[in-house]
Amino acid sequence: MGRKIEIMDTTLRDGEQTSGVSFTDQEKLKIARLLLEELKVDRIEIASAHVSEGEFTAVKKIMDWAKEKGFIDRIEILGFVDGDRSLNWMRDSGAKVLNLLTKGSERHCTQQLRKTKEEHLSDILDVLARAEKIGIRSNVYLEDWSNGMRTSPEYVYYLLTGLSKAPVHRILLPDTLGILNPDESFTFCSDVIQRFPSLSFDFHAHNDYDLATANVMSAVKAGVTGVHVTLNGLGERAGNVSLSSVVGVLKDHLHCEISVDEKKLYSVSKLVESYSGVRIPTNKPIVGEFVFTQTSGIHADGDQKGNLYHNDLNPERFNRKHSYALGKMAGKSSIRKNLEELGIELDQESMRLVTKAVNELGDRKEVVTQEDLPYIIADVLEKQTLEQRVRIKNYALSVAAGLRSVATLSIEIDGKTYERTADGDGQYDAFMSALRQIYLSLGKNLPRLIDYVVTIPPGGKTDALCHTAITWQEGESRPFKTSGLDSDQAIAAIKATTKMLNLK
Repeated sequence: MGRKIEIMDTTLRDGEQTSGVSFTDQEKLKIARLLLEELKVDRIEIASAHVSEGEFTAVKKIMDWAKEKGFIDRIEILGFVDGDRSLNWMRDSGAKVLNLLTKGSERHCTQQLRKTKEEHLSDILDVLARAEKIGIRSNVYLEDWSNGMRTSPEYVYYLLTGLSKAPVHRILLPDTLGILNPDESFTFCSDVIQRFPSLSFDFHAHNDYDLATANVMSAVKAGVTGVHVTLNGLGERAGNVSLSSVVGVLKDHLHCEISVDEKKLYSVSKLVESYSGVRIPTNKPIVGEFVFTQTSGIHADGDQKGNLYHNDLNPERFNRKHSYALGKMAGKSSIRKNLEELGIELDQESMRLVTKAVNELGDRKEVVTQEDLPYIIADVLEKQTLEQRVRIKNYALSVAAGLRSVATLSIEIDGKTYERTADGDGQYDAFMSALRQIYLSLGKNLPRLIDYVVTIPPGGKTDALCHTAITWQEGESRPFKTSGLDSDQAIAAIKATTKMLNLK
């Protein structure tokens, strides 16, 4: 389409209506600065008039900063049809742009306000005249406009006719209850735009039916000149339309010109996640943790052969990068991609064994990271070099509050199977007691354990792998070390012990 679409972010006003979300004044100032200076959205709506003293303090701080930066006209406040009250609050805070909340459906007007449409319009025009008189610019919200267009369009036309002659900069069309579908969004927006060509319209979408982004797309097709968004889709009930999703749709599907700096989306979204306490879904488009992660080995293979599984949402656009998940569906191509980033090359057999180890961890629902790979490789290659004279066939470990741990062990030594049950101070100690009994029955001694260290691979997930390194000493000989790798610390120690037994 090639049109310029204005982006108005209302994270600090409508987004803060998310259940349990409340930003401090310093957080509000930080987010406002990021939105205007880093993300470069066109406008922001930061508060509702006379909500609380804390809200006033936050607005005043933001407006003092905005005055220094020349952003005064890009910061908006929601105000009410209440004579001078909202206007005085705005004037005292330094705000210069009013988003006046009016009733966009006849039902809201008659049942909530208990007024006729003529009385309501008269009150609206009075506030607009007062605002103009004190140098405040006005936009007008038609609250519940979507229901108004469904059930009382003549009422909507009546208000817009009156507003078309008033000092109004923009008309803001909210789907307040998130009821619209894309067809209605297009039809209703087209209707008012064609009937009132002298007015400028914004569209404000809520996501109750998970259609907010599609509705924005339809509204822009219909000819609105601005859309309202929030970071991470924050907002009441199911939230508002998400800034990141709108950026992708407007640029890639409608080819609109927008001011937002895509490369800053992820970092700002993560900061707001921290401030709000509302986690970004891992599969949320553009800003979710895993949206640029290929899980299937087939996809990794296709990417190696010509980026066959990439689309226009290239992660580099958003200062992110592709990754290849390591788990039960990871094939050699996924692992090879991760090894390339680590600068590691493996022969075909080693690659097969590493892939098998990663898949086995994935079967146990463990998350394997790139940082875990060197540990897995070392573990696999060490196993390759050992002759498996001793093999742990089975074991059972138990632990109970107030009781000693118990281990039952079945072990094969040089082709013969032995079994023992023993207790101990913890699962691994019980395992070692059972093992020691078996070796003593064979007239053999075990090396002495002199050090035991458990580490998590740096950058890895604590629920995926732990690396257990055990140092042993036999008689007066030099100490030697074996290691084991597993998601369970006790099992990692047992693996390290099995390697020791095969070195004896």
